Amino acid sequence: MKHDLPTLTLRQDCANALRMLAVDAVQAAHSGHPGMPMGMADIAEALWRHHLRHDPADPAWPDRDRFVLSNGHGSMLLYALLHLSGYELPMAELRRFRQLNGKTPGHPEVGVTPGVETTTGPLGQGIANAVGMALAEKLLADEFNRPGHTVVDHRTYAFLGDGCLMEGISHEACSLAGTWRLNKLVAFYDDNGISIDGAVSGWFTDDTPGRFEAYGWTVLRGVDGHDFDALDRAIAAAQAADRPVLVCCRTTIGKGSPNRAGTAKVHGEALGAEEIALTRAALGWTAAPFDVPEPLRQAWSARERGAALNAAWRQRMAAYALAYPDLARELLRRQDRSTPLTAETEEALAQACARAEARAAAVATRKASQDVLQELGPATPELLGGSADLTGSNLTDWTGHRALKGSGTGNHVHYGVREFGMAAIMNGLVLHGGYRPFGGTFLAFSDYARNAVRMAALMRLPVVHVYTHDSIGLGEDGPTHQPVEHASSLRLIPGVDVWRPADATETAVAWREAMRRLDGPSCLLLSRQALPHAGDGRPRLDAIARGAYVLRRPEGERVALLASGSEVGLALAAAAKLAEAGVPARVVSVPCLERFERQDAAWRHEVIPRHLPRLAVEAGRSGLWWKYVGEDGDVVGLDRFGESAPAPELFQLFGLTAEAVAARALALLG
Repeated sequence: MKHDLPTLTLRQDCANALRMLAVDAVQAAHSGHPGMPMGMADIAEALWRHHLRHDPADPAWPDRDRFVLSNGHGSMLLYALLHLSGYELPMAELRRFRQLNGKTPGHPEVGVTPGVETTTGPLGQGIANAVGMALAEKLLADEFNRPGHTVVDHRTYAFLGDGCLMEGISHEACSLAGTWRLNKLVAFYDDNGISIDGAVSGWFTDDTPGRFEAYGWTVLRGVDGHDFDALDRAIAAAQAADRPVLVCCRTTIGKGSPNRAGTAKVHGEALGAEEIALTRAALGWTAAPFDVPEPLRQAWSARERGAALNAAWRQRMAAYALAYPDLARELLRRQDRSTPLTAETEEALAQACARAEARAAAVATRKASQDVLQELGPATPELLGGSADLTGSNLTDWTGHRALKGSGTGNHVHYGVREFGMAAIMNGLVLHGGYRPFGGTFLAFSDYARNAVRMAALMRLPVVHVYTHDSIGLGEDGPTHQPVEHASSLRLIPGVDVWRPADATETAVAWREAMRRLDGPSCLLLSRQALPHAGDGRPRLDAIARGAYVLRRPEGERVALLASGSEVGLALAAAAKLAEAGVPARVVSVPCLERFERQDAAWRHEVIPRHLPRLAVEAGRSGLWWKYVGEDGDVVGLDRFGESAPAPELFQLFGLTAEAVAARALALLG
């Protein structure tokens, strides 16, 4: 291989360096996906070496361009790019591709590998994250830029393949991107015609360019993904567009492999020693495995250019800070995701908690949630609300909010009927920095969003999901809308805090704790029907925050009733009936099992006593509660689908009444 090369040959060799690092790493791991990195290497060279604004020495530089590998199975392409550009990702980590405790996991993971912006792999979610990042840039630019002081000005680029486009979430998110006219978003479609099962022509015949044009995107059709000049022209056109851009790149999967290029065989398995040797010969690549000649390393390094771009931005920020010191401080605060809440936000949350407890009103917890937002919204500029076409039912807006509709800006997003897209876009908003998003829908529809909630938990993102109409209490809409298994389903996701508050006070505390949390998502499960005030005048805010606490503890207690949400009032009523029968009953409110599990053993044993028979009550699946009542306890739950009828009739039908719970408790006592 010569190294005093003309420009075109240099670019080819730079792209081949990506190809061969991917080939060698997959071969060493005996696992992985070499086809996409080989097919998209030329596109990656065109974007990363000539257009992407980033600083490998400062991966968190706020005004960097964001890059999302939505087709995350091709992770070795990204690892090769990061290594060659100069990020702290040594060759030893590429050699350890897909190995335990390495920095090059099978799919990109944010927080594991320097320079990785989001965790991708579940197809379609990466492009949805990218839409959220581009939305954050647009909103921040509108809020903070001033004439002569442009301090928020970067692009979001994404790679995606056929699989991302087949997943329905790509429709949800990309439709919104067109409506919002996110002109700083550029997606490169790897149109290679191959997926795991073979040629996609048998199951994916969409007019993809036409589809995106219908969304309102600018579409660059028929770009040769292996022609550097064509790619340069396409990127220049994309940067000049006034809408989001889809660059449709015709590529050959596994390009360079003599016998596997263009076939499904190269998609998800190592090439093997014989085919690798043939590939090296076909590409004219004479370097040893995991060896990149020094001239190519120098050509790839982005450290000098990145440092200059970063320094220029910091100069602009310094001038901005002189002209607008308050705005500059606020922007820097908002961009740091580890920054705790402001004193103003904490005071608003404290006021919301105190007022809810003082009012002692019977209120639907969805309305109690909106009451919190009335305090929280005006005090928290980073709060970005929203709903999946249910704002009037979820009550996710507040007085003085500014609705984001169409191509405008605001602090309350109308996502339309797009639960999955909403959840993944919110993940992108948090990943970008600058906003604390929350979004609402009915609890029964959390199924649509569940995998994005899971990804938020995996990435430890402080997203808040507001799920209203949390039980059969919604009544006449029937079993299609009545959640039965959903609370348990969300509780099964590691790292998710699921709050099911019993009254307005518990709702306010749930919001407080969700906003304070910086290391994972929270779900607020809220009622449609009014719930009675559960407190008795004793201080309980801190106890609520611990996830479970003793609400009533009579002398001579003989049984413990555990409940969450609307069933806490039911448990209190049942305890009153038991008292009439001469059976004192402890009542334990359990607003958040996950928070309770994180308490010390002494608190857990004090709250849920082992010496008393225990009965749990929740209008949902009973399975998770047996852990807390033991095999000699009992659970009043709902292990079947609901019915369409007024709520009081349904609670009567399913034994969720004070009389029925008291009878079950007496039966438990024998």
